Amino acid sequence: MKQRVIHIHPKDNVLVALDDLKKYEIIVFNDEEYFLLEDIPAKHKFFMQDLQPGDEIIMYGVLVGKAVQPVQRGARMTTENTHHAAGGYAYRGVHYQWQPPDVSKFRNRTFNGYYRSDGKVGTANYWLFIPTVFCENRNLDVIREALYNELGYAVTSKYKAFTRQLVEAYEEGEALSPDIAFTNNHHQERFFKNIDGIKFLNHQGGCGSTRQDSEVLAKLLAAYANHPNVGGITVLSLGCQHLQMQELLVDVKAANPAFDKPLLTFEQQSMQSEETMIRQAIYKTFIGLTELNKQERKPASLDKLVLGVKCGGSDGFSGISANPAVGYCADMVVALGGKVLLAEFPELCGVEQSIVDRCVNEAVAQKFIHLMQTYDSKAHAAGSGFYMNPSPGNIKDGLITDAIKSAGAAKKGGTAPVSDVLNYTEPATKSGLSLVCTPGNDVEATTGKTAAGATLILFTTGLGTPTGNPICPVIKVATNSKLARRMSDIIDINAGSIIEGTKTIQEMGEEILEYCIKAASGEVIPKAVQLNQDDFIPWFRGVSL
Repeated sequence: MKQRVIHIHPKDNVLVALDDLKKYEIIVFNDEEYFLLEDIPAKHKFFMQDLQPGDEIIMYGVLVGKAVQPVQRGARMTTENTHHAAGGYAYRGVHYQWQPPDVSKFRNRTFNGYYRSDGKVGTANYWLFIPTVFCENRNLDVIREALYNELGYAVTSKYKAFTRQLVEAYEEGEALSPDIAFTNNHHQERFFKNIDGIKFLNHQGGCGSTRQDSEVLAKLLAAYANHPNVGGITVLSLGCQHLQMQELLVDVKAANPAFDKPLLTFEQQSMQSEETMIRQAIYKTFIGLTELNKQERKPASLDKLVLGVKCGGSDGFSGISANPAVGYCADMVVALGGKVLLAEFPELCGVEQSIVDRCVNEAVAQKFIHLMQTYDSKAHAAGSGFYMNPSPGNIKDGLITDAIKSAGAAKKGGTAPVSDVLNYTEPATKSGLSLVCTPGNDVEATTGKTAAGATLILFTTGLGTPTGNPICPVIKVATNSKLARRMSDIIDINAGSIIEGTKTIQEMGEEILEYCIKAASGEVIPKAVQLNQDDFIPWFRGVSL
């Protein structure tokens, strides 16, 4: 018989519904009967005991909220009866003992990647266009259309064919319908077989705002130029903006003094005309592409993987299925000598103590504490706070408080010791699990995680989100099978089998790692990459949850 509820941690005083449960049902768990006082939708929780205002609510073994009104055993947890609460945290000098997972079946495995001169290995080979200022975005759009269409990287041809069919139907007086049949005969193979894409980092920075924002942007763009998935770069500059070309180049060299990738620069105000600059940029980039195309994938050991872990559009199953499975995969990557990056500091609220206790030394722990407290203070100064992080969609699907969301979100980082803590734009240099200071915002987080060096990102979702990144392949893992079926065009892996009881977290984690190896080798292309879902939003250290 399928399990209908789950008790995540022995200390918890709530049960999670795995199916829709009806009012007046009697649920038997561990030989105890729970009479339901109301409908409990799947993903939501009900109380295992009567509570009075101020009583603590425990889930995942930690404090996640407090009752704000009397609640009865069998009642559903809601925003009306539960408010966010989280425990304090401090460095305690705990000697953390970690039991790595068995990775014997992966010990001698490899992926086929692109070697760079600094010893890093990319999972893709991209040519990257960077504007130093938003004034160049339109020129990037013009270049993108030209290169995408002519070199075989465009993915919009079917919609052009659909629009053309609508026009023809209208002209002929036929009925219009979103399901109108059309023929898409346009299919173009990539001209450069060893170049996975030409990517463009359109952004809204580089001038205006503050000089500090431009400095942060320069370090972010320099990190992308140095990324192992990038083989060559073209930079467009206006000329008069805050972020000067020379400042960007200084940051590129500061990040890697031995930087040797082809890097082409064009400054519009020093050119004869806009057309001249665009023609020169396309011409010289094409020459660079012909050289970059000579690089080929070669076998690399799995310790060369840098795995980012992220969740977005989370639901009440995220911390039960997809996140623990991704966490198991992350632990395997750490055990194999690779790097794992866990970000989203607002979504670590409530589990700080367990993370502090896992830090390898006091310096790492104190850096984490400082970044968390500084970030939280800024949020409160702006009239907000981490407790306001859950979105309406999160709440609707069972994530009632930020601490509940965070305790489930942290599961995707696994259980390995925290080897390092990175501020925004700092690169990951140590093997093992590193924490990266970013907002919870999907795109700002993936943008920052990629800057830290992630070469693949595992992105779990319970509600569905199309988020991607220009240079780091983003792999979507669904928390439930309904989502995987409904949004199959954006989901790569379905972890709903854990909820259904047909696979264990360990089995799912191993399946995810197998997919990562194929994606890192270019054998499978994640949906976000197929769709050119190239989301890029710099974080300028403002309050973003």
